[in-house]
Amino acid sequence: MKYEIKQEGRFRYIESKGGEENLVLLHGLFGALSNFEGIIRHFSGKCNVIVPILPIFELPIRKVSVTGLVDYVVDFVEFKGYQKVHVLGNSLGGHIALLYALARPDRVASIILTGSSGLFESAMGTSFPKRGDYEFIKKKTQATFYSPEVASKELVDEVFDIVNDRNKAIRVVATAKSAVRHNLGDKLHQIKAPTLLVWGKQDQITPAFVGEKFHELIGNSRLIFLDECGHAPMMEHPQAFNRHLEHFLQEVAAKAVG
Repeated sequence: MKYEIKQEGRFRYIESKGGEENLVLLHGLFGALSNFEGIIRHFSGKCNVIVPILPIFELPIRKVSVTGLVDYVVDFVEFKGYQKVHVLGNSLGGHIALLYALARPDRVASIILTGSSGLFESAMGTSFPKRGDYEFIKKKTQATFYSPEVASKELVDEVFDIVNDRNKAIRVVATAKSAVRHNLGDKLHQIKAPTLLVWGKQDQITPAFVGEKFHELIGNSRLIFLDECGHAPMMEHPQAFNRHLEHFLQEVAAKAVG
């Protein structure tokens, strides 16, 4: 799928304008639009689906952090004038969604987390991969999923390019370290928005117990496990993921009206 990426001021994003409800998708460190293809295709005619391109590789180096990205999302939502948003995040994007919800609870209609960081994550292991080692990157990318074939050549190439760009690699490491420092264990009880947690049972990066811990700490939350599924349920099981998400959004809308 090809999307028109709009540029307004310092913001780059796509927007479907397909309905009244604003569904903001926040991507992780690796990959952006391709990760959300199934959600965009399913919901773009039913919701206003918005994907801001997070400036992980564009922020000034001193601002490269989870909080720098949260500030960007705060400014973006203000700039666009959205009154309420359903905010969905995968991996680092989930972490940003939670910090955004803590910073601006008045703007958040609901939260959807899938394979979110913020409590515990095991990404590249103890060392950053050697530049130029394509097979290593391919195996690491495949390990993100239960089914290795989900890691298309396009996706592996994307990750490989990031790792082999020194400037991008430094920013990935800095952002990942910032995420580990910003553990949310003592703040999640403050989240009041209805929250849907969709987790892969075989997630190796944010394992199943992480989803259970989020469920325990976020009062108004529901946890759904998908079997034969790794760190990106919306990519591995798009139909099941979209079914659960649609049902959840309908429930939230019905309660808001009632």
